[in-house]
Amino acid sequence: MSVYLKLIWAYLKIGLFGFGGGYAMLSLVQHIIVENGWLSSQMFTDIVAISQMTPGPIGINSATYIGYVSTGSVLGSALATLAVVVPPYFLTLYASHYITRHSDSTIIKGAFMGLRPVVVGLIASAALLLMNKENFGIAGSTDNFISIALCVASFCTVYFTKTHPIVVIILAGIAGFLLF
Repeated sequence: MSVYLKLIWAYLKIGLFGFGGGYAMLSLVQHIIVENGWLSSQMFTDIVAISQMTPGPIGINSATYIGYVSTGSVLGSALATLAVVVPPYFLTLYASHYITRHSDSTIIKGAFMGLRPVVVGLIASAALLLMNKENFGIAGSTDNFISIALCVASFCTVYFTKTHPIVVIILAGIAGFLLF
């Protein structure tokens, strides 16, 4: 099967089943991309970091980049991006119409009550997925302690001081440049 068809099929699945936004779909994206051999685990981790720093949703940014890397062409990039966007677009169109018509339904309210904790779990899964050796090095090494310190410091800075995440990303990049 052509790499283009595999790419389209992979991103159609990601777009169709990736509930909860980009972070929630990261484990699905990582599983499909690394399983197909399009990227190594290290490259995937780097793409996640780059996708977080660039404007736009992480799912679309990563699809665009992975489409280009896996095929070596802009066509692959465009196909992956369209494949990840089209299913949620039509699902959202249909769902918004249905939910608006039945907003008082106990079934709809119950479904949303059930989806909220699942989305939080998927986002937590993405956080755990990124706690790998590519981000935190080998246990016991100095790099590992520095990585953990940067992670904790970044979290505390954003959570407790309400510093804008872009400022923290820039500061972490500078710290990483100086420390590593």
